[in-house]
Formats: sequence, structure tokens, C-alpha cells
Amino acid sequence: MSAADYSPATPEEVREMLVAIGATDVEALFSPIPAELRARSFDLPAGMSEFEMLDRLKGLAKQNGAVVTPFIGGGCYDHVIPAVVDHLAGRAEFYTAYTPYQPECSQGTLQALFEYQTAICRLTGMEAANASLYDGATALAEAAMMAHRVTGRTRIVMDGGVTPFSREVVRTYLNNLDVEIMEVVPQDGGIDREALTAALDDATAAVLVQNPTFFGTIEDLSAIAAAAHEKGALLAVSAYPVSLGLVKSPGEMGADIVVGDGQSLGNAMSFGGPSFGFIGALKKYIRNMPGRIVGETVDSQGRRGFVLTLQAREQHIKRHKATSNICSNQGLCALKGLIFLTSLGKEGFRELAALNRDKAEYAKAQLAAIDGVTVVNTGPTFNEFTLRLPKNADEVVARLLNQGIAAGLPLGTYEPEMADCLVVTVTEKRTKTEIDRLALKLAEELTTVHF
Repeated sequence: MSAADYSPATPEEVREMLVAIGATDVEALFSPIPAELRARSFDLPAGMSEFEMLDRLKGLAKQNGAVVTPFIGGGCYDHVIPAVVDHLAGRAEFYTAYTPYQPECSQGTLQALFEYQTAICRLTGMEAANASLYDGATALAEAAMMAHRVTGRTRIVMDGGVTPFSREVVRTYLNNLDVEIMEVVPQDGGIDREALTAALDDATAAVLVQNPTFFGTIEDLSAIAAAAHEKGALLAVSAYPVSLGLVKSPGEMGADIVVGDGQSLGNAMSFGGPSFGFIGALKKYIRNMPGRIVGETVDSQGRRGFVLTLQAREQHIKRHKATSNICSNQGLCALKGLIFLTSLGKEGFRELAALNRDKAEYAKAQLAAIDGVTVVNTGPTFNEFTLRLPKNADEVVARLLNQGIAAGLPLGTYEPEMADCLVVTVTEKRTKTEIDRLALKLAEELTTVHF
């Protein structure tokens, strides 16, 4: 029998499955797909050699308009990735995304993940961290569920300065739990502290905030942490890791749980993924932490070694015993994060953060000098800030994109009342020439009348 003749299910098995799911025939399974989006034909062209295929793919790639200067962030950032990151992470002994259960043959991977956990603790100011999560958005959702388990309470207060994508994931994760989510509207690109504090009550399990906010404002969260703790709630902070090279860590400001997305730590943008999420917490909450935890121990001969600890394997493979939705981890991406941090070192990481801040401040000054443009943020910013334009931001961004500039993230899609606003991101990779060109082209666009 040839591969083309092989079918994994017999006609009788197909009929049984259709009856079980209540479908009349196989065609009914495809009914939600509009006719215009369905494949018209499966007649594929003849196969190509490897070299022919490479030429074909290069030709297609040239159509992507890849020569674009990005000033877009919002959760995915264009940072420098040292060559050593991919070189070391690509070694065969590391090339896996899975946490090993057999310590006797996995000491290298386990030690790398242990060192990763140590780095996350130092970065966030937390006492314990796990071996990574899927991404920043699901990490925040896991933090909310963790607080729900720890406190036994059923209310989450979430600031509107949290990235819209993360807020949506939190709502999705908690949708089937007996948990109420209260969202607080941000103020001038930052946290409305008065409204957030007023939203706290004795049923509040956690306050979820982001620092810097989605709009770019850096917040001192100390007073918010104190207010949350006064009500018996936990403070969970979603942090942008590169900013922690300059900004006080969430742990120093009183956070109980710190999460974030690790894409900016040595992982390519890659159209949005893959990345990894990180989570750290106070040690007293470690048994409620999701995912894998690697611990240090000694073997029967007294030699240093590493094992998965504090959690039974069954908690991850049996739904009724699970504490979270995490069943694996982004081990390879987390390894890249560790290599990135260690290759830069403490001073190099601080210098990286300073470059982001300084270049963003220069860009903010240049753009704010354009007639009709104002900065929404009233507080300090790191490498992102929000501008209000005298025109619709979507339209402005689209026209500048045609000139090779991705000018920022227009906010109308996420915040309808901010359709004239966009978030501009400036990383260490942006040059003075590129920033000056953005300012020049934006000024030209805002004075051009389109019919």
C-alpha cells in the first residue's frame, strides 16, 4: 500500500466518530469556514530540490517589505541578541523545550534551569522562581489563579494599564472559575491610584498591575502594595525585564508575585513567538506556584546535583490534581534568556537599560516638538511612551509604513477613545538617524492634507 492510499480510520470508524460528535458528515466539520477561504484545489506543483526551494523562499521573502524601521513594542521588542545566545542554545544537549524527569541523565539541563531560576529571582527581587511558563500573558493569568488559591478569595482587581492582550488572556483563563475581575481605567498613561485603592475590598485576592504600563509610564508600586496588603490581598506585577536594569525591582516595592515575558531576553521577535514567561514569588507561596521547580541537592556520594522538587509529577499529568494549565515549559527559550543575561552581566544589563531609556528620551523630545503632538504620559517612562496626534493614528501609521517606518502601535483598536494616540517604542537598536527620520516624516505627514 502506498502512502497516498493510507487512511488512519476506516469508513465505519469515521461514521462512529461523526455520530459521537453529532455531525451529519465530514463536510459538516468544515461548515464554519467561509467558502471563499476554503482550498479550491489540492493540485500541488511538482517537487523542488533543496536549492530550488531556497531560491523560491528567498524570492517570497523579498516581498515581505522587510526593510522597515520598527518603533513598535507593546509586548514584543526588537532588541540585540548576542551571537553567543543561539550558538550555545543550539547545542544538541540543550536543544529541548521539555523539563526532564530523570535527573540521573539530565544534570546539564536541570542545572541550567536552576541557574535560570536564580537569575529571575535576582532580576525581580523575588525569593523563588519556577523553570519558566509559556509567555507573559499566561504567566499573569497563572499569577491571578495562584493568588486565588493562596487567599481563597474570589475577586481580582486588574489595572487597565496592563497590556490588552494580557488582560484578555486573564479573562479567558478565569472565565470558568468563581472569580470576579474588576478592571480600573488608567489615568494619563499611568495607574489611577485613587480608583485602584477604592476598588479593593475584603474579597480581593490580588491586584494585577504592569510596570511600566502598556502606555509606557513607570510606576512606584510601594503604596499600592501597602494598600493591597492592608486588605489581605496580594500584589502581582507584570514587569518588562529590560527595564529592571534601571527601575527598582517589584520585590523592592512590595510585590508578592512577579511575572513577565522573556522575549526581550535573547529571543527573536519571530512574528510574535515562541517566547517564555517567567514567574517569581515569595518563598511562602512556592507550593502554589505553577509549573516545574528545580532544586539543588546532593547525591548518595555527597556530590552537588539538581532535581525537580516540591511538586509531584502527578500534579501535572492528572487534571484533578493540577494547580495550573502548565504541563510543560519553554525550557529552550528560558535557556536563551539565561545565556543572554549572563553574557551581558550586571553592568552590561544596566548599560542596555540605560541605552533604551536615553534613546527613548531623545525620541520623545523630538516628537513632542512637532506641532499638534503631545505626550500623554505625565509620569516618567522607560523605552515606550504614548503620543496624542492631531490625526487618526491608524491612518498616520499606515502612511508612514509605506515609507519604511513602523511608527508605533496605534491604540484605537484597543482603546476606542484613544484613536488619535499611538505608543512609540525605542530600543537600543534604533539610531539617531532613524529617530530623526521618524520625526521628520511624522511632521510631514501631519501637515499633509489627503483627499
